[in-house]
Order: sequence, then structure tokens, then C-alpha cells
Amino acid sequence: MTTTHTRPETPAPVSDLGTHEVTNQVPPRPDGDLLDADPALTEALDREGGDRAALERLAAVVGTAAHREHARAANTHEPELRTHDRTGHRIDEVGFHPSWHELMRVSVEHGLGAAPWASAPGTGAHLTRAAGFYLTSQVEQGHLCPISMTYAAVPALRHAPELAAAYEPGLTARSYAPGLAVPAGKAGLLAGMSMTEKQGGSDVRSGTTVAAPQPDGSYRLTGHKWFTSAPMNDLFLTLAQAPGGLTCLVLPRVLPDGTRNAIRLQRLKDKLGNRSNASSEIEYTGAVGWRIGDEGRGVRTIIEMVSMTRLDCVLGAAGTQRAAVVEAAHHAAHRSAFGARLIEAPLMREVLAELAAETEAATVLAMRLAGAVDRGETALLRLALPVSKYLVCKRTSAVVAEALECLGGNGYVEESDLPRLYREAPLNSIWEGAGNVTALDALRAITREPDAVDALLTEIDLAAGRDPRLDATTAALRTELAAPQERRARRLAELAALALQGSLLVRHAPAAVAETFLTTRLDTGGPLRTAGTRPGGGTGSTVDAVLERATTAAGGF
Repeated sequence: MTTTHTRPETPAPVSDLGTHEVTNQVPPRPDGDLLDADPALTEALDREGGDRAALERLAAVVGTAAHREHARAANTHEPELRTHDRTGHRIDEVGFHPSWHELMRVSVEHGLGAAPWASAPGTGAHLTRAAGFYLTSQVEQGHLCPISMTYAAVPALRHAPELAAAYEPGLTARSYAPGLAVPAGKAGLLAGMSMTEKQGGSDVRSGTTVAAPQPDGSYRLTGHKWFTSAPMNDLFLTLAQAPGGLTCLVLPRVLPDGTRNAIRLQRLKDKLGNRSNASSEIEYTGAVGWRIGDEGRGVRTIIEMVSMTRLDCVLGAAGTQRAAVVEAAHHAAHRSAFGARLIEAPLMREVLAELAAETEAATVLAMRLAGAVDRGETALLRLALPVSKYLVCKRTSAVVAEALECLGGNGYVEESDLPRLYREAPLNSIWEGAGNVTALDALRAITREPDAVDALLTEIDLAAGRDPRLDATTAALRTELAAPQERRARRLAELAALALQGSLLVRHAPAAVAETFLTTRLDTGGPLRTAGTRPGGGTGSTVDAVLERATTAAGGF
């Protein structure tokens, strides 16, 4: 079911306040088509093979002021933990605002959960879903955490065919069915992931949770988990120490006999951002689970889930960048200072053009990775995914900060939505492996999987000889690849991601976008330079072309 939100007409606010008249204030952004306003996205869809009609239906909803209001409400009215009912019985539930449920409903019904895994290969289902995730990320990211984990759970579950057969139909369904019930009886299911513990964090092999095998083939889990997002999901993939070593298991919230599993919610995390989403600490007190994959192979099993959530980190970061740039562009188009509109100021145009070019690079790279999932390009993804996650997610905080600054003091006020984006910006860089973790994962791929290196360089070399700055970056990358070192893992990851972005833009983006990106990201100084400081600045025509392309959603300039 698809719902198009409409708003009743309301009288215009009073602008003559008696003491003064309200002027030079930026009007609210109207309803808009986030898909058609984003040529970088639509061109990537055509190139990679996505379902434009499906995305148009989603865009008609998420681009509305009503959907943005749901985003604000879900973050204002945060989830509430209820450990016990009024009579003192343990219930371990989390209550959410109705706007959270509306956000979830729209995303599930439009196939942003695990629906692509039920589609036939070659249909572009993963790309279409990725583009929808990117569009929705521009509005609200908290609810996309359970959406992402649901998508990512399927490839891991397939290591246990019987469990996949039981859970996959519900996970791939386009029905949002909140509430606790036996999974087999629900119209739709959501999955979560529970790996880290107090003493280990990213070092999941140091986990102490114990999984004791039972005569019926199940396991009983006892231990704690330090970070479990979306604790009201229907089932969780978790890691625990079985007799054969660290093992991946699936735990449903409600057992087949209708009783609650022994998963105790201890508290909700008080996070910097992502406020709409409930992240929790939990205890397993003899919780029942079933093994996925062999004992002792837990990390190898669950890493497939982590790979897919890392893709969503890239998509979410690119969407956050895009949202911030659109807000800054909208403000600059309508606000005047010192006798002229902000967008007429050459320095403002320079900053916005640079942010727009970097955002397009993030978008094009994210869509290329999603297309690789559809085509089964596992060798490319093994290395391209961690390096992309490293750079795109890390750069998002800087992009959002610059965009916020374009609004001045107004950008520091919650009503502008930029503070929420700013708090959200570091999230994707931290989750699913922070900078060092992803850089070191790329290093492992380089040293252990030469096919991954070959696939990455083959992709980059499709633009060889087209631009000397790109060629120089690729040469520097090859130098690092020839003698990889742990202490230089971040440099290697950054060079690889920049070369990928540069290659994709040189091949597929307008010359003005590629030139702006290559000048500001690949010339000497690179990503450490602040926005608007490229040597000589951009030519007027180049800046004009980039801004015209990037700011359709802001009403143009």
C-alpha cells in the first residue's frame, strides 16, 4: 500500500508584528521530488539498471513536508524503555512515537528492507533498493537502522537453509507488522544484530557470552551485549562462544511456543544523534538460539551481514551530504545580505559548488557499489566497499558542517534541521567499523585476496589517461598497494576511494562536476583543505554548471 500525504491549506502566518515587518526570512522548503531533482542519481539508475517507476512512488512520499514532519517528531519524541508492566511482570519492550511507525511503514512497504533478496537476479532490485535508501536517508536515518539490518540479515541466514526457509519470507515481505508475536504468524519481520560487548567493542572475538548446546539442537545463551540496535525487532543475529569457538546464532524475540525469549533490555543508549532509534544494552539469561553456520565460524558467517550494512552506511552518508547541500542551497537562494542574495556572492558559490561536487562523487560511488551487488561483483566489493565506507562516511561530517555554516546562526537552530543532520553525520563513520577498523579491513583484503586488488584497479583504470591528477592519485595508490603497511592503512584507503570517485566522475559526470572534484580533492593538499580554497578558484562557468545541476531541489538559482 502506498500513501501520498497531503496537507490542509492553512492561512499564511502574520508578517506585520506591529513593531516590525518580517522580511528576508527563508521560506520553508515546499514538497519536492527528490528523485527528479537529483541528476546524479537518475543518471546512475539508468546506467546501473534500476526501477525508476518504483522509486518515483517512494519519492512522491518522502519528498513531502509531511514526511519531514514525521522525521522531526520521531526524533523529538524519543523511544521509551518499559522493562515491566504495571503489575511488575517483566516485559522488556520499547515504545515509539506514531511518526516512527509511519516512517517504518513507508520504508518497508517500498521494499527498503530485505525485499530485494526475493527478486530474480538481473532485475536491478538491490540498486533500486539502494537508491530508495539514499533518498529516504535525506529525510530521516534513525529508522533506517532496523531497515538496514533486516536487509543485511538474509545472506547470513542462508548459511542455515532451514532457518532461512523459516524466516526469509517474513523478512522479504513488504508488510510492516510491529509488536511481539511468534515470527511464523507475522505478516512481516525485522532483524537486528547484536555483537559487541563491554570489554571488546569492535574486537568481537573477545566476547564472553556463552552458547551452551542443547539436546534438541538449540543453544542456551548467557551473557551481555553492549550495543544492540532496534531491540524491538523480531529476531537477532548474535555472536557467542560455543564449545567449538565463536559462533553465529539467531535468537527470536518470541519463541515458537509463544513465550518471550530470555532477552532482557537493561537500558537504552543516550546517543549523540540517531535519537529516533532505540539502541540498547541487553542481557541473555538463558535465551534460546539456533546456530547459523559452523561452530567457530561466527565472524566469517556474520561478516556477510556486516558487508551489507556497510553499503548502507555509504548510502546513508551520501544521502546526508545531499540533504545538507540542498538545505544550504535553499537558504542561499532566498536569503540576502549586504544588498544581494547570498547565492550571488562569489565565495558562497565557490563553497556550494565544491560541496555539491563532493556529494555527487559520493552518490555515484554508492550507486556503483549497489550495482555491483546486483551483478555479483564480489571481488570488487571486497575492497571497494571498506575504502568507500572509510572515506565517504568520514567526509560527511565536514560536508554537513560547511553546509550548516552557510546558514549562519540560523543553521545552529534546531528548526533548520541542520543540527539533526550534524549530529547524525558521524554515525555511519563509526557504526560497522570506525575509520581504523575499516582501513585495516581493506588492508586484510589487499594482503589476502589479490583478486580484490585487481578488480579495484581495473575499475579505476577505465579512466586512465583522462586526467593527470587522477593518474597521479592512481600511481600513488599503486605505490601503497605494492608495500602495504598497517600504519599507512588510512592513506591507502583514502587514495583508493578518491581514485574510485575520480574515475567514476571522469567517465560519467559532466565535465564541470569532474573538474571541480578533481581540483578540490585530488590536487596537492587534497581532502584536508577547507571548502572554497582551491588554487585560483573555479571559473564562473564551471561553478554555474555545478550549481545549476545540484540545486534543482532548492528551486534553482
